[in-house]
Amino acid sequence: MALVAARNQRALRVLMDRHMGRAIGLAIRVAGNAEADDIAQEAFLRVWSRAGSFNPETGRFTTWLYRIVVNLAIDARRRPRHGPVDEALEVPSGDPGPAEELIAAEQHRSLTRAMAALPERQRAAIALFHMEGLSGREAAKAMGMSEKAFESLLTRARSALKAQVEKTNVTNGRCR
Repeated sequence: MALVAARNQRALRVLMDRHMGRAIGLAIRVAGNAEADDIAQEAFLRVWSRAGSFNPETGRFTTWLYRIVVNLAIDARRRPRHGPVDEALEVPSGDPGPAEELIAAEQHRSLTRAMAALPERQRAAIALFHMEGLSGREAAKAMGMSEKAFESLLTRARSALKAQVEKTNVTNGRCR
């Protein structure tokens, strides 16, 4: 980051090579597929322009980057949309048969729909902790809150996600 702050473009490219995929993944989970690439690119533009404000003594680069991505993704979700919502991508797995592929795809769509129905901060908490694998401390820092507040938010998010999945399954005629 010191090299990026000194305007070394090569150092920025190295950071982008290492972290762009994770930034896009987080943006997809928080804001949806349509704007994820733009959000991740904007996040790295902000890394470039604000590199001097990064302090390695207060946290890791990834935590700082995740906070930027989460904020941009939440802002993107709040903007009015003009067009249809994209279908969720199917998650490929090992070598499942056609039935397993259909089940996995439906489960992924169900989870994606349930995640989309959550408030932005709850969606971000689940994405950071469960999908990006950040610790509670790292995720709390990325969201700009205390660990205790993050734990409370994550608990509410899990409950809301479970209720939303159950509601979706009942609505679609499936009881589990």
